[in-house]
Amino acid sequence: MSHATPKEVPDRPKRQGSRVNRAIAVERVRSQIAADLHDGVGASLSRIAILSEVVQQQAHAALPDAVALNRIEGPDFSAPADAAWVLRGVRSNERYVARDEKRQLGAVQEGLGRPASRNAALIPICKSDAWWDLAQDERRAIFEERSAHIAIGSRYLPAIARRLYHGRDLGEPFDFLTWFEFAPEAAGAFDELVGRLRETEEWRYVVREVEVRLSAGPIHTA
Repeated sequence: MSHATPKEVPDRPKRQGSRVNRAIAVERVRSQIAADLHDGVGASLSRIAILSEVVQQQAHAALPDAVALNRIEGPDFSAPADAAWVLRGVRSNERYVARDEKRQLGAVQEGLGRPASRNAALIPICKSDAWWDLAQDERRAIFEERSAHIAIGSRYLPAIARRLYHGRDLGEPFDFLTWFEFAPEAAGAFDELVGRLRETEEWRYVVREVEVRLSAGPIHTA
């Protein structure tokens, strides 16, 4: 079983044009971690917990080393006493998606738990107070009209499946948790997807981001 160490990436340099200098700590886990990528739960379940088996840490600290990670959905959840870290979120309505966009996405996107999706990624992010001080229509304008978040993501469907969870209203350290699943041959496309999103105006409002990469363990047959 492989081992992973979260690493902090220095603040991004100042760029011309649409890019601005901003303080952002991106902790990335690039090493593969053995994980079970399949749901095994019903569609009505709404809570997620991300956990690993090392030692407990403060919620505000950098995520520690981990040897395994599980995604658990359910109406109730109790964190194991020996969990290194637990992140919670809830599924919610699609807050920035217009009706036509919702219909178009629904026609092409696929669910989680596909047998070929042996790779996954978890990306929790926290946005700045400046983002939350904006009105809903102002956030929508940045999110889609100017950053094309939905349009960019739709180009990578159905190869990359994802699910969004909200943590801000729960008092969690991250506002959003996004879980991605994809086949190993789509890893390059996933890199391209997140790279494009990080270049948008929306991402100027991200003040903390963690990236955890995972791969499923080997399939054992009798």
